[in-house]
Amino acid sequence: MTPLQFESAYAAQWDELQVLLDRAEGTPARKKADKQEKKEKKAGPKKQPIDGARLSVLYRRACEHLALAQARAYPIGMTQRLETLTRRAHQLIYRRHEPGFGIARLRRLVLVDIPQRVRAHRGYLLVATLLFVLPTLLVGWACWRDPGFALHLMDVGQLRNFDQMYGPGTDAIGKLRSADTDWQMFGFYIKNNIGVGFQCFAGGLFAGLGSVFFLVFNGLQGGAAAGYLTARGSGEAFYSFVVTHAAFELTAIVLSGAAGLRLGHALIAPGRRTRLAALRHAAADAIVVMYGVIAFLVIAAALEAFWSSARWVAPEVKYGVGAACWALVIAYLGWQGRPARAAAATEEAGHAG
Repeated sequence: MTPLQFESAYAAQWDELQVLLDRAEGTPARKKADKQEKKEKKAGPKKQPIDGARLSVLYRRACEHLALAQARAYPIGMTQRLETLTRRAHQLIYRRHEPGFGIARLRRLVLVDIPQRVRAHRGYLLVATLLFVLPTLLVGWACWRDPGFALHLMDVGQLRNFDQMYGPGTDAIGKLRSADTDWQMFGFYIKNNIGVGFQCFAGGLFAGLGSVFFLVFNGLQGGAAAGYLTARGSGEAFYSFVVTHAAFELTAIVLSGAAGLRLGHALIAPGRRTRLAALRHAAADAIVVMYGVIAFLVIAAALEAFWSSARWVAPEVKYGVGAACWALVIAYLGWQGRPARAAAATEEAGHAG
């Protein structure tokens, strides 16, 4: 479909959406038109209220049209108009009409926007996963075969700390010697986890190279620790410690790296936009993913401090809970939000019929 055919097919819907937005927002042009209409009619029926359901349908369609126009590199004027319409409709639907502290907005963000946006980044997510997982596996295997290989990546002091943290004893598993309570460890994990996530995301500003570096670096570090501790006979303590919170922490690291790669790609290949405009668009797109990253990292820190470190919980129980957490994360990112999407498609198909 050519740009002209595309615009001819859907321009009427865009015009209708713009009229509804003008009426709802009370723009000067709309006020002037209403005043003129009243003057001409002098008296007549009251103005009909805004059809919220119709506005929502037109908004969803405009979002789909915008995605198609961007993917097909249609003229910039068309995409800019669709961007303006979708932005205005989003602000009207999800900001202005939600009372209180935005509970409905937060609910939609968690249940719909975050998982859908993660799936929209599937290409970046695949690359980030490979950059993180492959170094982890390769270095883990090398350190398992030869524990001394870990010295290429860590110093002797770090390895001694690992032996103390995951060796036999009465202290909490993975607890730092400088921390007296689980709450101190919780604070440490929050600071450390969010720092890692921010590095992977912000590194995308360096044409994506920073994100690549931090993904590979963290993969190497994790693989070295796992391989070394397995070879030293502390595998059960280590894996029972990480299995639960890793579902959220490792996923968050990969997601933040994927969001960073999205920024880097916008700088390298801005398309018809300027690099600054492309970066702004990519950042607005990726920031929703980062909301999920922050939530995952907070959950991971809480589990790591209060559950994973507990020696009174049998390893078998931790493995079971860990498997459940991994299944929950995969199901959330893979399927959550799809019913709403399917319902919108069904509604549009029925309207078209």
